[in-house]
Amino acid sequence: MSAYKIIDHEYDVLVVGAGGSGLRAAVGLSESGLKTACISKVFPTRSHTAAAQGGISAALGNAGDDDWRWHMYDTVKGSDWLGDQDCIEYLCKEAPEAVIELEHYGVPFSRNKDGKIYQRAFGGMTKNYGNEPVQRTCAAADRTGHAILHTLYGQALKHKTEFFIEYFALDLLMKNGECKGVLAWNLNDGTIHRFKSHITILATGGYGKVYYSATAAHTCTGDGNGMVLRAGLPLQDMEFVQFHPTGLYGIGCLISEAVRGEGGYLVNSKGERFMEKYAPKAKDLASRDVVSRSMAIEINQGRGIGENKDHIHLHIDHIDPKIIENRLPGISESVSTFVHRDVTKDPIPVVPTVHYNMGGIPANHKAEVITSNGNDKTVPGLMAIGEAACVSVHGANRLGSNSLIDLVVFGKSAAKRAIELIKPNSPHDEIPKSETEKSLDRFDKLRNGNGLNKTSELRLSMQKTMQSKCAVFRTEKTLKEGIEEIKKPMEGMSSIKVKDKSLIFNTDLMETLEFDNLIRQAITTMESAYYRKESRGAHAREDFPKRDDEKYMKHTISWYNGKEVKINYRKVNLSTMTNDVQSFPPKERIY
Repeated sequence: MSAYKIIDHEYDVLVVGAGGSGLRAAVGLSESGLKTACISKVFPTRSHTAAAQGGISAALGNAGDDDWRWHMYDTVKGSDWLGDQDCIEYLCKEAPEAVIELEHYGVPFSRNKDGKIYQRAFGGMTKNYGNEPVQRTCAAADRTGHAILHTLYGQALKHKTEFFIEYFALDLLMKNGECKGVLAWNLNDGTIHRFKSHITILATGGYGKVYYSATAAHTCTGDGNGMVLRAGLPLQDMEFVQFHPTGLYGIGCLISEAVRGEGGYLVNSKGERFMEKYAPKAKDLASRDVVSRSMAIEINQGRGIGENKDHIHLHIDHIDPKIIENRLPGISESVSTFVHRDVTKDPIPVVPTVHYNMGGIPANHKAEVITSNGNDKTVPGLMAIGEAACVSVHGANRLGSNSLIDLVVFGKSAAKRAIELIKPNSPHDEIPKSETEKSLDRFDKLRNGNGLNKTSELRLSMQKTMQSKCAVFRTEKTLKEGIEEIKKPMEGMSSIKVKDKSLIFNTDLMETLEFDNLIRQAITTMESAYYRKESRGAHAREDFPKRDDEKYMKHTISWYNGKEVKINYRKVNLSTMTNDVQSFPPKERIY
């Protein structure tokens, strides 16, 4: 569309997103000499990675005996056997080196008395294949994610990564099934930018804001996932949405698992430490989905706290205030700011809150995007990492502190694979004119929308439907209702109203574009959940309470063309990558 000024760029590699995974990829790429650009709609240190307060998992063995194979077992078990064991092996084996690299880059980890990186206990992390809890989570107080972001951003600048900050990625530019780059909108001056790249790495984060109550920031709108769906590619395992047990009641702000790692515990209205009932061995250090589910049961059975009996109390008031000051300063501050309580004296009101998306863009351990319709094949020129990706090292449940290690291990892996594939400064293909026009047509149509429906109202309708029909516990009835209800905000887009027609910092248009991404993911999530008639990890069905390996030991693959969802499946890989470890056969998951 001639109405828009287009500025062209050419890079060897384009990273979309400047969170933990995007920055780690950018550092590796720039270090190698590849011409690398990183575009981000928010400043790099504002990523959702900042919410990963508690730490990053790696079997360093600084606080006692540990082994990456034990870490692998915990991750396979945490995924409730939906995780691909070759990828999980890669994650856990590479984890120690990845953490030591972070330390050398400058991450200011807390220290043990002997000077080694401090490691705390975290949910689902055990020694000797599921026995007692282990201290495996490397922590920089309760600000680990923040520290990693600042450190990696500094390293990326040092190695001459070119940043385009406050640029919003609109669509992938495809040619004959290959990704050739991205079209983006510069919020600062209103120009449209066409980035040509030999490889595009999507590191755009999760889509937590499809829900009403989420620990995620308002920017977590799964933009890469929306781009992938519009390009005719599938998403994987979208029904697996992790609810963090301890979102601040009424606020959603995350209270990190670090509090339970340092000795925090949950109680119901009777003052009972109820986790001992649901997870007799691990108790409050069970995996997040188990704790969230247990809290939901306590509330549903009338043992919630408060006037509406709708939340739970988290206690850290028994912990030495000096330990709180030293290891949980951010959490103390959040509680004081948002609910006006002193954590050294008062319980913290909490409720399960959407925190992490298991599903996303299917990828292998090299970060290459996979499309599957019977047979797996990689999509040339396209990679995905971080929360946007579904490498399926997690499957149904992301164990606490595994989220951060996933970012850096696969961010590094993406860079490594791109270096193998790309010859620096090689010429770029021409991008079909139709690709740019298709994306700009969508952009222009939304920008000039003059209908009756406000974006904020459609978004609220979507969020309330997801919260009520597709939350911690699901049933055939609620999901069926949800499938019909979630179509309405999508249909409402045909008559959307965008008041601001400008191109410079137009937040009205920005939120509308984000909503276009969110609603597509909400629809695929609801339908994927409906067709999985079992309970596995973070997918809990009240009408199908047991895991069904015979029928559902498989990944859900979903396409959405804007009108209907198409569902297919891919097999879970139970085989390991090497002979360094044996496959862990499925068994009942007990904590």
